[in-house]
Amino acid sequence: MRVGVIGVGSMGQNHARILSEKGVLASVSDIAPEAAKAVGGKYSVEHFLNYQEMLKSDVDAVIVVTPTSTHERIATDAMRAGKHVLLEKPMTGNSRSLKGLVSLAKKERVVLAGGFTERYNPIVSFAKQSLQEGAYGELITAATRRVSSMPSRIRDVGVIMDLGVHDIDVVQYIVGKRARSVYALSGQGKGISYEDHANILIDFEGGTTGFIEVNWLTPMKVRKLALTCSKNFVEVDYMEQAALVCSSTFKPIEGGNLYNVPLELDVRRIALKKEEPLRRELADFLAAAEKGKEPLVSGENAIQTLKIAEAALESVRKGSKVQVEES
Repeated sequence: MRVGVIGVGSMGQNHARILSEKGVLASVSDIAPEAAKAVGGKYSVEHFLNYQEMLKSDVDAVIVVTPTSTHERIATDAMRAGKHVLLEKPMTGNSRSLKGLVSLAKKERVVLAGGFTERYNPIVSFAKQSLQEGAYGELITAATRRVSSMPSRIRDVGVIMDLGVHDIDVVQYIVGKRARSVYALSGQGKGISYEDHANILIDFEGGTTGFIEVNWLTPMKVRKLALTCSKNFVEVDYMEQAALVCSSTFKPIEGGNLYNVPLELDVRRIALKKEEPLRRELADFLAAAEKGKEPLVSGENAIQTLKIAEAALESVRKGSKVQVEES
């Protein structure tokens, strides 16, 4: 495989680093001459200022890490040129546009994968497998918190499409059922053009509830998932790639002393060997492209994620619960 990276900002540089380590980085492209030359020189690969020139070269696949507004055009051109595409989130930020890209990928017989990196976190895989095996009982609620300070990079979407889509994807994956409706609240605490904080409540088929908190206002970085289940409470830390699995047992209660409730807690900490989620994402994409199989995050998966995010934005505008359109 020969892979090109289109867009070498901070995230694109991480893609280039890992692909170079894997020995498959063929070229990079960026409209900023200094950036393209610097990254190309660092990894001793060809650099382009126009991605169209890259598509004429002998790359088999491209990673698109450009502003959201350019996603549809670049991915379309790449797939029409017969290239497999890994499109960074939020994959156009528009479910209808993404649906068109999915159809084009099928027509051109190329792989279209989504860059929802958190899905590739080993601790997310662990939580999903444990739930499927019934280790924690029935899942009742899945709540996430993804908060941090305002990023310095240029944005053309708000916090829901930038950060929230990661957890919408993870919660949807963990729950494994269709989202029926969404209620969301958001605001613009920093006075920017888009929302910088939001809370999203998702109602899934079967009665499971998802809750997502995102913001660019918190002076510390938090990335966590909490699962309330019929047998256990599980707190997953994305950054530590660890989980706390908790259960409790009540002893006989003395009615005259409710201050000291006799409660026995069992708390187990499970820490996995740390792996870089982006490295796992790229390995999955390369395997999908080489073998013609579906990646872990397919275009179809991402369409539903975007539909939930779009419903959240519509709920904010309307101030009411919004039904999620079926794919």
